[in-house]
Amino acid sequence: MRERGRTRRLFGLGARTGGAMLKNRMGGSADWDALGEALFDGLSELRGPAMKLAQIVAQWDDVLPPELADRLARLQRQAEPMPWPRIREVLVAEYGDLEARFRHVEEAPFASASMGQVHRAVTRDGETLVLKVQYPGLAGALESDLRQVKRMMRLGSWLNVSPSRLDALFEELAAGLRDELDYRAEAQTLARYRVRYRHEPRLRIPEPIKALCGERVLAMRYLAGTPLDEATAADDGLRQQVAATLADWLTEELFTYGELHADPHAGNFAVDAESRLIIYDFGAVIAVPKARLVTMMALLEATLAGDPMAMDDALLALGGRQGQGAPLALYREAAEAIAPLFAPGEQDFADVRIHRRLRELSPRVWAAMDRLQPPADTLLLSRALNGHYWNMVRLGARLDMHRRCEPLLAWARAAPEAALRTPPA
Repeated sequence: MRERGRTRRLFGLGARTGGAMLKNRMGGSADWDALGEALFDGLSELRGPAMKLAQIVAQWDDVLPPELADRLARLQRQAEPMPWPRIREVLVAEYGDLEARFRHVEEAPFASASMGQVHRAVTRDGETLVLKVQYPGLAGALESDLRQVKRMMRLGSWLNVSPSRLDALFEELAAGLRDELDYRAEAQTLARYRVRYRHEPRLRIPEPIKALCGERVLAMRYLAGTPLDEATAADDGLRQQVAATLADWLTEELFTYGELHADPHAGNFAVDAESRLIIYDFGAVIAVPKARLVTMMALLEATLAGDPMAMDDALLALGGRQGQGAPLALYREAAEAIAPLFAPGEQDFADVRIHRRLRELSPRVWAAMDRLQPPADTLLLSRALNGHYWNMVRLGARLDMHRRCEPLLAWARAAPEAALRTPPA
């Protein structure tokens, strides 16, 4: 009965969203404020994968109407917490007698997210930990929600994406969400990243407490910090320091280790009292093969050269652009919009002219989707990179992207022989 009610509510929210988008596409005026409030209220209550999907979409605030993006963004910081008695049930199932393990567990969550919430706790030895607790019944809700989302995606044929491509996109998204339920795997990822970056003084990664980690609870040592979305109001020097750390870390992740942190919403990051970047959540980390990086850099080089034919070749190599007739004019305009970020010298990520130009291009991108056909196995990668980009925007980052990218472009040009070797620093 509970699953049927959840399905009905999710279907109602999906129908309302689809109706608003269709009305907007047909030249009408959709009430994005009202839709945003309805989605926030409904998804906060439903939690789980439905809410996670909305958080992902909220990161694409260059595509969504601003009123809708602002309200969906609240899901990242104002999600309705699950009542303590339900959370306590999970902790008791995991640990048995809580009093034997902990002096105290805070009933009010330290943070609430889509798939779980975080509570501070003090061990019998007096050490402060955080317990990431998975919502009860989430495994069943995940599969139910995914079935409903898949139906809605099929109803969204107006996106001009082929059914097989849409199904492949869905399956990649579903696999990523299922991976986030594996808290033991996340504990192992935390441990791996701590070893990997143990000599990087600008980063802090929580230490998992192996004896207290289980299937539905992840225990970590508490690291205090200012959430990244609050740090965006800090002084310019701190913001530039954090932005440079974030950019360096992402580059090293991708081009040295072939991985990417794929859940970039601001709640997963903080800044400590010594201006170090804290990375809290490692539930979503994806592998990025070197061959894909080479092709992505070929696309970037073609874009910076303003070469639409080379851009089309790179998109085909990535597995996209399956339709007939390359949208060469769209490629040229996209190149003109993106190129300023990679011009020699320091570039301002907060330059609204760039975002305005990209927003103006969005309707044309959707209209050309029957020819562009996004690569099915790059959904998580592209949305992760997009989310990290918007964190840079919110920090007001000023970075010399030309200097950063030149050695990576040179490495890609030397492929395929060098494709499996570490690029220059």
